[in-house]
Amino acid sequence: MLTTSTVARAGLDAIALKPTECDVSAAGSIPVETVAIDYEGRDYLPDPAILESLSAETDVLVTTPVRADGFDPLGDHSVLADLPPAVSRVLVAGHPAYLTDEEQARAVAPRLGAALERDPDAWVGTESVERIAMATGATQYDLLSRTTERELRALRSAGFDGDLAVYAPTVLTEDDDAVLDAVGAYVARRRPVAAALPEGAATDSQATGRAREVLLAAAEDYALVGTEAEIGEQTDVLREAGATTVVGYPARGLEAVLE
Repeated sequence: MLTTSTVARAGLDAIALKPTECDVSAAGSIPVETVAIDYEGRDYLPDPAILESLSAETDVLVTTPVRADGFDPLGDHSVLADLPPAVSRVLVAGHPAYLTDEEQARAVAPRLGAALERDPDAWVGTESVERIAMATGATQYDLLSRTTERELRALRSAGFDGDLAVYAPTVLTEDDDAVLDAVGAYVARRRPVAAALPEGAATDSQATGRAREVLLAAAEDYALVGTEAEIGEQTDVLREAGATTVVGYPARGLEAVLE
């Protein structure tokens, strides 16, 4: 097993994996306290045996949309029965791309409450349900943005003493083309960035001119980008502002954070 890694030197506490992109069992080789597995549809939920094996080495959280059939604590929650007892969850409202129209119409707040009764140590994803998530008092799981540092400080100043986890695509390189290929499309979907981009502009390494400038600036706002030392400085700033856990998603692939 690795005793050191790029992940640790960059100051990441946890790593997020997408099961469509990698073998999540490989996360057992990464010296981090927590592994968070993103939700990409029921067909891509890792096998329970893999989750159980991984949970023997580290804390494992699986993202589950509380409105989706199979994960709905007030309805069909059949999939939850297959999760090993040692595996916790990140409770989210759910991205519309992974939900039917019927599922999208279900109320979020009562389902988060019911899910936390079952799994009180679960994290709550704040995307699109910030106020509801805060009301639960559970660990807040927020996407990195240009306002994250200010919001963290405000929450701490207001007296919030719960855990605050920050999720950020992580790109360990100084090469602008590699950065754009890794997170250009991701940052382009953020509302302020989309509004600033020229219509029809490329969002990867083919971007030029104004679009390239906007995307590279946005990459620094919505992702952790740079050398290990530079990313380490960014994670230090987030912790100083109030974050308790920084979760990096290896946007260039899992191999980019292993040595």
